[in-house]
Amino acid sequence: MRFSINIPNFGDFADARNVATVAAAAEQAGWDGLFVWDHVVHDKRLRRTTHFGDPWMLLTAAALATSRIRLGPLVTPVARRRPEQLARQVATLESISGGRVIFGTGLGGPIEDEYGSFGEPTDPVVLAERLDEGLDLLRRYWSGEPVDHDGKHYRVRDVTLRPATVQRSRPPVWVGGFWPNRPPMRRAARWDGAVPLFATARHGEIPRVDEVRDLVGYLRGQRGDRRDEPFEIVLGGATPGDPAKARDLIGPLRDAGATWWDERQLQSGDDLDRLEPVLRRIEQGPPAFQGSLSGDR
Repeated sequence: MRFSINIPNFGDFADARNVATVAAAAEQAGWDGLFVWDHVVHDKRLRRTTHFGDPWMLLTAAALATSRIRLGPLVTPVARRRPEQLARQVATLESISGGRVIFGTGLGGPIEDEYGSFGEPTDPVVLAERLDEGLDLLRRYWSGEPVDHDGKHYRVRDVTLRPATVQRSRPPVWVGGFWPNRPPMRRAARWDGAVPLFATARHGEIPRVDEVRDLVGYLRGQRGDRRDEPFEIVLGGATPGDPAKARDLIGPLRDAGATWWDERQLQSGDDLDRLEPVLRRIEQGPPAFQGSLSGDR
């Protein structure tokens, strides 16, 4: 099992220097990844006076401060970005980091705030179509090969974007969404990993083991012929700094099929976007497992 730190792109973490500090501390303490939110306004009512940072600049600072940990957005809403620009941003981060990017994606939200505020469509069906079509374009752009495309939402004429991504044939793509909603998990099954949130466990809350088992079974069924290929199940929440207590909480989820644990602050708490408590948890280190799974500690 691998372990990552999850931070928003606002508050203290709007400052790229703070994100670089977090990334370096996470690498030093033995964590495996750092993931950053991708929001423009998030919740306008709640965050009206909050400072935000661009996630790609924040991740660049993290890449320059580290040499080992994996990095990426969790999640980037492809539907509100131009795929060609996004492809360039990911390929640039790949080059800077030496191929350490994991690309987390999903619809993003809140939809009315993040899309509607800027005159973008807010129909989830339309956004899902744009997400799927945009992901296919990203895959093709990242190859460094010529792209022609005539789709419902995007058109491309004789474009080659280089350099290609360092990771061949592309960076891993993880897809987020709420379980038990089936469509986002069907989308995740077509790519490299699932990052579920749960109706019964919001951001930072530890999900129930029985729901995780149901999700893992569903994903395995959706994988079909690809069931034996590598696929990540990324769960997250806030765990205590005591390694034994954290291990006791996460162990049953690992046994149910989770392959990454993404350490998060409670979204409803005061520490979500504050540097000091995040650094304190990072320095306590990830849980230490002894087991037979590859990558276990």
